[in-house]
Parts: sequence; structure tokens; C-alpha cells
Amino acid sequence: MWELKMACWITRRFWSVRRHYTAKYAELIWLKCDFACKNWESVMQLAKLESFHSEAWLESAIRTQRDELQLAGALRDVPGLDPNAMRVLGSYSLIYMVSGKGYYTDANGRHLDLRSGDLVVIFPELAHAYGPRDGTSWDQLYCVFNGPHFDFLRESGIFNPKHPVWHVEPVDYWHLRFMDVVAGENWHNEIGAQRVMGRFLHLIYDLAAADAEGSARFARDRWLEEGQRLLANRSDHGWFSPEDVSRQVGLNYDNFRKQFALKLGVSPGQFQKRKKIDRACAAIYQGSHGFKELAEELDFCDVFHFSKTFKQVMGMTPSEFRQKAHGG
Repeated sequence: MWELKMACWITRRFWSVRRHYTAKYAELIWLKCDFACKNWESVMQLAKLESFHSEAWLESAIRTQRDELQLAGALRDVPGLDPNAMRVLGSYSLIYMVSGKGYYTDANGRHLDLRSGDLVVIFPELAHAYGPRDGTSWDQLYCVFNGPHFDFLRESGIFNPKHPVWHVEPVDYWHLRFMDVVAGENWHNEIGAQRVMGRFLHLIYDLAAADAEGSARFARDRWLEEGQRLLANRSDHGWFSPEDVSRQVGLNYDNFRKQFALKLGVSPGQFQKRKKIDRACAAIYQGSHGFKELAEELDFCDVFHFSKTFKQVMGMTPSEFRQKAHGG
């Protein structure tokens, strides 16, 4: 008897959700929860719907002669769902992370962590799953769409299943850009629909450019990370000079030196000197090396050169540092 009562409750709750939230998302939850009244866990998963809120930006789909913007809006406090329950949407979709953290996984074997500022590109035929981790929630914007223009974006490589997650910031700016696509426009006539679709396509191109710029900026800074690593560590063949490091990271030395100093406030040589003396301090404190051994290991000409450099950096000689370090 209780199964029948529960089935009735589920049915009432589903249609309540369907009226209150976007129909497509409610249907997605319905499918994900595998509603056949099989077990209590499925019932409890549906109950999670009560905790999140939806703001639909479209009363109906926006259609031009070629393309269609089917759904758009915002979801807040979206609960976590089963990452193993992949679905095929049958349309393109953009999911923009406003806040929270989560995951994305797809049938191509990608398993990616998501954070605020990430944009997930969903492909019509690609089975996928995404959402906040179980026990957490997130806020998102979404658009669901189809048409030849979007197929062209895929053919041209702007939409790429091998790169399904972009990152664009600041979040507040892009939140407004998403909302501006449909704001203040009568999309029920052909001219209004074309304007909305034009703004939407413009948004996608700007998102792609922002993601590419962010990726390029990250790539540009990789030389700095690698340069610091090479300068701060002794290789099997000794210490790399700043000139050697510039060649390793693919920059001419003058440009490397100027950009390094601009980013960190010290020259590559000064940075390396500081890292060597840091190592010397640690070795002296541990009592593991003599001064002559340290001078050789850190590539100083002799003990005098090592002692002079040590004092320049630390304001005391190695002997004075050892005495202080050991409580003398």
C-alpha cells in the first residue's frame, strides 16, 4: 500500500516541479532518478529538487529560419546527482558555472573538475554527466540550442568535443552578457528572433576569444614557472645559468631577464642567488655540510666567494649564521 501512496506523491511532486522549473530540467531529473518506484533512494533523490530554484528567461523557444534557442535561464542551489548516470541531450548546450564546484565526465573518457567561471559545452550526441559533488550545490546559467550556425562552429573548431570545458572570468560580467542576449527584445517576431540569435552568436564568439586569451596567458606564464624551477634546482650536470634557462624556456636572454624582473621584481641571477643561499641555510642548520662542500655544491668559485655572497643576502657570515642557528 505504501508503494502506491509513494507513487502518487512522486507523480504530484514531478508535475509540481515541471510547472515550477523548466520542463526539460525536470524531465532530466525524472530520468536520472530512474523513476519506477524501485526504491526509497530514488524517492529521496527527487526530493532534492525542492532545494533548488529556477529562473527561466524564455517563455518559448526562439526560432529563426535556420537556428533555434530552445531554453535559457539560471538555476540556483542545484543538488548533486549521480556522475555515472550519463545522458545524451540531443542539442547543443552551454552551462556556465556562477558559483560552486563540481565535475564533468563524458563518453570520450574525460573526467574534469569544475569551478566558478568554467563553461561546459555540451554536444548533441555525446553522452555526458555534470553537476556538483554529492552533498554540495552550485549555481549555473544554461542555454540549449540547435542549428546550422552551431554546426559550423563545431566544424571550424570553435566547438571541440576534445575541449569541452572553457574558463572565462570575471563571472559577474559574463553573467550579465548571458542575460543581455534576451533582455528587452520581442523575440516572437522574425526580426526580434534574428536579433536575439545574433547576440547569442556574438556571445559565443566572445566566450571563445576570452577562453583562448586565458589559455594563452596561462601558456605565456608557463615559461616563468619553468624558469623558476630550473634556476632553483641543481641538475645532474650542475646549476643552469640564467642564460641556459632562457634557452630552455625558449626566450632570448634579454627578453627573459626583463620579463622575469617585471613579474617577480628581481633578476634571474638574484633569484637564483637567493635560492642557493636558502639551501645553504637549511644545510648549515641541519649541520649536514661543511662550508667548502657547500661552496662546491652551490657552484661558487671558492669558500670566500660563498661567504661573501652569503653575507650579502643574509647580513651575516655563514659562521655567524651557524652560531645563531645552534644557539651559540
